[in-house]
Amino acid sequence: MTLSNLPPLVTVFGGSGFVGRHVVRALAKRGFRIRVAVRRPDLAGFLQPLGNVGQISFVQANLRYRKSVDAAVHGSDHVVNCVGILFEAGRNTFDSVQDFGARAVAEATRGVGATLTHVSAIGADANAQSLYARSKGRAEKSILDIVPEAIILRPSIVFGPEDGFFNKFAEMSRFSPVLPLVGGGNTAFQPVYVTDVAEAVAKAVEGKVARGRIYEIGGPDVLTFKNCLEILLKTIDRKRTLLPIPFGIASLIGSVASLVPFIAPPLTADQVTLLKSDNIVSANAQTEGRTLQAFGIEPTSVEAVLPSYVVRYRPQGQYTRSGSAA
Repeated sequence: MTLSNLPPLVTVFGGSGFVGRHVVRALAKRGFRIRVAVRRPDLAGFLQPLGNVGQISFVQANLRYRKSVDAAVHGSDHVVNCVGILFEAGRNTFDSVQDFGARAVAEATRGVGATLTHVSAIGADANAQSLYARSKGRAEKSILDIVPEAIILRPSIVFGPEDGFFNKFAEMSRFSPVLPLVGGGNTAFQPVYVTDVAEAVAKAVEGKVARGRIYEIGGPDVLTFKNCLEILLKTIDRKRTLLPIPFGIASLIGSVASLVPFIAPPLTADQVTLLKSDNIVSANAQTEGRTLQAFGIEPTSVEAVLPSYVVRYRPQGQYTRSGSAA
């Protein structure tokens, strides 16, 4: 129970991650007290300048260890779970982190009588072929069973300064004459700006949208994989061949890449499976008003933001003249 003279306490799991750090910023601006629950608090100090002195604190927690989750949630008024992994490594599997871990957070939240906002992903489906999507879908079902009033946000591919999509291919373009188009590059995305996602989370914490619902969060434009790379190359002023790679070959490449120790695989077989399905806001979500508009947020386009953080990938950085593609 929060003391009357203190702002509500929000515990953010994964607050030092790509989405999490922007969520922390959005909550700090609103005056919440924030407890950032991460595996390595010693590496999360960069978050402190986002708030006032003493506003942001840190606690060690690992979603695979239930006691640490309970300890992190103790005394919270709201809980936000931003934890997600793109590939499995060691004991950090999709089931242990995105299924078991999400259930642990929900049960701990119920135990202290707090509210819960969970960041999932478009495509989450308990019966999906993709292990990633399946674990996300199972987590959503468990969460709503445990905390029926929870708010679940399903963003499409998220872009922003620290993203792992545009930055990855921009970096690749620096040394490779070709960029791969998995499955021909026809998979549709609805890229959503990380700040818009963070604002949606903050509004959910404030109770400004209906609880007990799953919201699908997408940007203003539906773009194919190929469209995304074309926009990127134009923005960084580079000319590269876009090479279509069949799903079967891409899956084989991903399987081999996953076997290389000590490095994050650039592609996995499970990610190839994900790319076989479009990643866009569903018609049902639009009809039922379960989109970004429900939060009163006007979505930001890729082209409005992308130049602000990929300029460093131009041949001479910010000094590259437009039209001098390398």
